[in-house]
This record gives sequence, C-alpha cells and structure tokens, in this order.
Amino acid sequence: MFSRLTRPQAIAVCALPVVALLATAVFAPLPFSVAQPGLTANVLGDNKGTEVITISGAPVRHTEGQLRMTTIEATSPDTRVSFPDVIDSWFRTDQAVMPRDSVYPSGDNVKEIEQHNERQMKESQDAATQAALGYLGLDDKDVKVSLKLADVGGPSAGLLFSLGIIDKLDGDGTGGDLTGGRVIAGTGTIDAAGRVGAVGGVALKTQAAKRDGATVFLVPKAECGDARAELPKGLRLIPVTTLKSTVSSLVALETGKGSVPGC
Repeated sequence: MFSRLTRPQAIAVCALPVVALLATAVFAPLPFSVAQPGLTANVLGDNKGTEVITISGAPVRHTEGQLRMTTIEATSPDTRVSFPDVIDSWFRTDQAVMPRDSVYPSGDNVKEIEQHNERQMKESQDAATQAALGYLGLDDKDVKVSLKLADVGGPSAGLLFSLGIIDKLDGDGTGGDLTGGRVIAGTGTIDAAGRVGAVGGVALKTQAAKRDGATVFLVPKAECGDARAELPKGLRLIPVTTLKSTVSSLVALETGKGSVPGC
C-alpha cells in the first residue's frame, strides 16, 4: 500500500536525483589540466651546474646578456581536476585550464609521457643544431654541439637553442652579442631548415619571462594574439617565423638600424 505524497514532498523527492547529479558533476574529475608559468633557463649559461650549450671544433665567444627558454608547469595526467578547480583557474591570470589531450597528447601513462617528451626534446635539439650550423655555413662534422637541459621536455626550446649556438659562435656577426646585453626570452619549435613553429601556453610563458627579468619576448607569429592576452607591462613582443628573420630582428634591435616587427 502506498501513501500519496503532498506536492512539496513530491518536488523534494524529484529534486534529490538532480542534486545528486549536480554534486557528482561538481566533484567528478574532468579531462583538463591546470597550467601555470614554469621555469625559464638561460641557454647561454648553465642550468643546475651544467652548461646548457657546449661546443667543440670552433672558437666560442664570451657572451653577455641572456637567452631564456620558457616553460609552463601543468598538473600531471593522473591529477584529478574538478569543477571548482576549473572555476578558480578561470578567474586567475596566472593559471590556465587546458584540455588534457593538448598538454599530454601522447597518453595518460606518466612514464610513457616522460619518454615521449624526452624524444621530442632530443629531436628538437638535433634540429636546432642543424638549423644554427646551417645558418652559419658550418659543417656538423667539424663542429660538435652538445645541448643539456635537465627536467625539461618537449620541442618548444628549439628556437632558443639555435639562437644560443649562433650567439656563442658568431654573435651578431660583427663582434657584438646577439642579445645586445639584454635578457631576451622566447619560445618556438624549429626544424632543420630554420622554420619556427607554434607552441602552447604562450600567455603563461610571457609571465614566466617577465618574472625572470626579460624585456623582450620572441613568439611564433601565429600566436601573437595569445601572447598579447595577458602580456605583462614592460615586455616587448617580437613575432618570428624563421631563424634568419629572428636573427635579423635581434640585430636591428641591438643596433637600432632596420625595422623590428611587433605583434
């Protein structure tokens, strides 16, 4: 035998599944990662006591200024990101919510992701060396370059590696530094032909660059809009597409001769 529910009772009973569903949705893990500005490293210097770029087979210059590669730090693929985490990050300029697949396209296994990132870094370093030596007209059979950067994976330091090699071997081509003594940061992949490719998280990387003293940021031209989104005051953007045009922009910035593109 069933008793008849009053209208308020019926509404309350019907609302229970909805409340339970909303509670589940709020606290259930979501397919996102939360990212923030990461470390930067001067490729012209050392990182954790080890020179980032070492060269043999050719004279190496003493350099002034810095070329800082930039990174983002993201929650690990096995971290539970819930709805409150997403909402909190949405209203912060020093964090970004990104689809987990865009941060970890190689899968969810931490070990496999680390191995994938290490492979990408090695491929990036090889391409960066080829691009830099090709730009300088040097043979990699005669000049040996070693690139070491602990605890960093992926290909986005490629452009800065190439610029670091060029600065150590040739500077601006007339005896000066490619940096002009500045702290210059940036990001961008590079292939052996010297073409610069887009990366992710540039709005966070500009914040990392400013935090660590940079006044100029090199950004793949296609990502100018993203870089402007949360651009820190006092940080100048220079869009780049190729290694050759990047060097030309830095030389023009140093000498005051020629035009320096902007986003």
